Amino acid sequence: MNGLTLQDRLNRAGGRAAAVVGVPHDLLRPTGTLEPLGPASRILRLNAAFRPLGGRVTRPVVFGETLWEGVFDAAYTKPGDILRRIDTGAIHFIAAQQSLLPTLCVRASRLIDVTRPAAAASPGLNAYGGTVTATDTVLATAWPASILGVGGQGTGQSGIAADFSAGAWQLLLPGTLNVAIRIGDRIADDLGRVAVIATAELTDLGWRVSARQANT
Repeated sequence: MNGLTLQDRLNRAGGRAAAVVGVPHDLLRPTGTLEPLGPASRILRLNAAFRPLGGRVTRPVVFGETLWEGVFDAAYTKPGDILRRIDTGAIHFIAAQQSLLPTLCVRASRLIDVTRPAAAASPGLNAYGGTVTATDTVLATAWPASILGVGGQGTGQSGIAADFSAGAWQLLLPGTLNVAIRIGDRIADDLGRVAVIATAELTDLGWRVSARQANT
C-alpha cells in the first residue's frame, strides 16, 4: 500500500465517522474577496464533526482554543475551504490538510471587513492629514476570522486613570483571502469594533495578523 492509497482510506474513514457523529455543513470555496459565505461559494453539503487537537474528547474546550481537528471526508475539501454548520451557523475554515495527518481547522468567531485608508491626494501639504472612512478602499467583506484578544500594552497617552490603552488582537484568516494585507489597513468586525493592522503574514496555514484596536 502506498501513501496515496492510505490517504484515500483515511479520507473514507473520516467520511464514515462523520456520517455517524457529524452534522450537515455547507462546504464553501471562495472565489473572490467579497462575501465568501454567499450562495456563489457553496459547492456541496457534507457531514462534519470537530474535536480538540490531539483527538481527545475527555474534557471540554476552554478559553483561547481556536484550533480543531476536522472529521469529514477530506477528499472533497482543500485548505482555505469554509465549513458552515446548517443548524447553528457555526463556522470553521480549513488551515491544513497534511498528508496522513488529521485535518487542521480554525473555529471562526467573527466576520470581518478589511479596508485600506486612502493616500494623500497630492504631494506635500494637504488640507487634512488623517483618514476618512468614506474614502477607504474595500479589500474584503464578511470574511470569517478567529479573533483572540491579547490585552493592552503600555498606558494611555493622557496619563489619567480613565484613559485605557488600546487592546491587541491576534487574528487567523483563511489563506484563500487573496488580498495583499498591509500594515495600516483597517479591520472592522460584525460587533462594530475597529482595529489597525500592525503585522500581517501569509503562512502555509493561512493569514496570521496582529492588530491594535482603535479607540473611538
